Amino acid sequence: MELITIEKELNSLEYHGRGIILGKSPDGRNAVIAYFIMGRSENSRNRVFVEDGMGIRTQAFDPSKMTDPHLIIYAPVKVLGTKTIVTNGDQTDTIYEQMDKQQTFEQSLRFREFEDDKPNFTPRISGIVHADGGNMNYAMHIIKSLDGDPECTVRNTFAYSCPKSGEGRFIHTYKGAGDPLPSFEGEPKRVIIPDLSLDDFTKLVWDNLNKDNKVSLFTRYIDIDTGRFDSRIVNKNV
Repeated sequence: MELITIEKELNSLEYHGRGIILGKSPDGRNAVIAYFIMGRSENSRNRVFVEDGMGIRTQAFDPSKMTDPHLIIYAPVKVLGTKTIVTNGDQTDTIYEQMDKQQTFEQSLRFREFEDDKPNFTPRISGIVHADGGNMNYAMHIIKSLDGDPECTVRNTFAYSCPKSGEGRFIHTYKGAGDPLPSFEGEPKRVIIPDLSLDDFTKLVWDNLNKDNKVSLFTRYIDIDTGRFDSRIVNKNV
């Protein structure tokens, strides 16, 4: 699979929907996470990320303009011990609860389906990073309909047990524009994790998201030795 830059990939589509990037910094010291949301409707764009414990949640920027919280208000990031969960929906809670009961990441997602936003049937994308004692691994998962048929569910898990320094994977909900929106296809894209500070990495991702459709961005570096982390949030609505 071709190894591409994050900026090239982000500029390849006008509308990725929601996206997750997981990987390892070039020096091998940090696990790298980025999660962004985009929106086309006023309701989708009327959101911000806010801190929530060791994770984040979405909330309405202007509560008076929120017409339907269904599918757009959730906790995208939660931390369970040495594991960081990041998703595009309330399956974050499902993964957290089931893994706390000793289920695996993959097992916990068997409880869920793709989103019920006919006719798009938006995929549920999820990621998990385990960083502890100098070791790191991560996995990604997607639940989607089969070519838009809501009677058929496709579930794919992609696990990376020996991630290379300076590389990551990028999964997003849509493969382009359309009506209905076509779901992401294939393996998560292989991207270069640049040698940047967290602030500069955050700026790189934010600046290369489509300016009309981007809504919010979350980034985090996790020290693989200690588990300590540093995070950033960028909101278009301020």
